[in-house]
Amino acid sequence: MLTSSAGRVPHSSKYLDRIAGTSGGQEYKRQALAALDLQPGQAVLDMGCGPGTDLPALAEAVTSTGSVIGVDHAETFVAEARERVADLPWVQVRVGDAHQLPLQDNSVDRARADRVIQHVADPAAAVAEFRRVLRPGGLAVLAEPDWDTLAISPGDLEANRAFNRFVCAVRVRNAIVGRQLAGLAEGAGLEVLEVFASTPLLRDFRTASKIYGLNRNTERAVEAGYLDRSDAQRWVADLKAGPFLATCTVYVALLRHAG
Repeated sequence: MLTSSAGRVPHSSKYLDRIAGTSGGQEYKRQALAALDLQPGQAVLDMGCGPGTDLPALAEAVTSTGSVIGVDHAETFVAEARERVADLPWVQVRVGDAHQLPLQDNSVDRARADRVIQHVADPAAAVAEFRRVLRPGGLAVLAEPDWDTLAISPGDLEANRAFNRFVCAVRVRNAIVGRQLAGLAEGAGLEVLEVFASTPLLRDFRTASKIYGLNRNTERAVEAGYLDRSDAQRWVADLKAGPFLATCTVYVALLRHAG
């Protein structure tokens, strides 16, 4: 998920649903959901729920005997999420800040954040909120990309590296937070049970360009001085000519409030 480092504007729900709908996106989400070990009757938090893409799956896992709380700072997303789960009365969606969640201490059994920590102002504070709201013994799953691992082929390697430098320096606030999740969790007093990596692979340039913003962010990189225009044009032309592939590592951390 690429956003501006200044005045971040939420992506459209179509963009977020598109990521979730890719085969790679579905795979790491399945892994993260399995690690969370949701059970009927549990209370689960989805921090940064966006337009509610994953809320129905969480609701199905805990059943109507449990509860799901989605929190997002964007009122437009909250409105979309509420509409999406209108027929699931055990799901609530609230406007809230990741740094000050609108939940009581020790109030949920499970918590998750999917590609959210990369955008917050203070990752350590956001992760600490997970420990605050989790009950002792509760589990949390954090999933975050590491944008410095974005590998694209064919084309010039230095152009790929320049594109990554631009994305990490300008477009994403906490671009390498994926590799930092374990350290952030330990700093917040959470026990790190497991960290695994998923490497979604895209073979279609058009799809990858929509997900990674290859066309628009290459142009922005040129304007910002990270890429020479002729080099950038040649790089994009090579990518379009193919055979194309792109991958970016997503780290998933399974954490526990040890009490």
